[in-house]
Amino acid sequence: MKKAVLIVTVSVSFFSCNQEKKTNYISVENRLEKKTVPEKVQTTLAADTISYADRGLQYALNTQAVLGKNLMTAIQNSGTLGALSFCNEKAYPLTDSMAVLQNADLKRVTDKPRNPANQANTTELEHVETFKQVIANKELPNPIVEDIDGKVKVYYPILTNQMCLQCHGKPNKNIEPSTLSKLTILYPEDKAIGYGLNEVRGIWSVTFAKTKR
Repeated sequence: MKKAVLIVTVSVSFFSCNQEKKTNYISVENRLEKKTVPEKVQTTLAADTISYADRGLQYALNTQAVLGKNLMTAIQNSGTLGALSFCNEKAYPLTDSMAVLQNADLKRVTDKPRNPANQANTTELEHVETFKQVIANKELPNPIVEDIDGKVKVYYPILTNQMCLQCHGKPNKNIEPSTLSKLTILYPEDKAIGYGLNEVRGIWSVTFAKTKR
């Protein structure tokens, strides 16, 4: 079965570990199972794709804002070790609460998880690799929009910044010994270290119904 690919241009924001964001003009791909797509229909589908990308972005931004605010409070009160405790105890419940509030499925997944629950599936791993290649080529990353079984899935890259490296950088260079020690206790299977600046640490995976409830 042939797939028509629509590419439209929108302005979106990409995330780093805290609430910093980069705004760029990028392309969005939407793969639709059609043999042929008339020009008028393409225009409508392109508009829908922009809307889906914007909706997914807003859901992720809203969630990131809540996580970022609480993370910064933890850092201000208890430093990097406080941030680790927050991420270990509060990040999942807050993300789940925002998912329920927004009627969307929200996940942060990666190829190098700190928590095994954040391991990307096969499709998500492909998208992680796509974003890595784009960043390595110094190109603008494309948020990926998929139309699957009546639902929309949107993926956005999560990039590292200087703040991220306190917990995700190189041991004994970016990560303090006390932080590394606590990481070992909290996450004995931790793979989420060794990053440098502006690297793809993972992706937001956002799924929602086409029609708002």
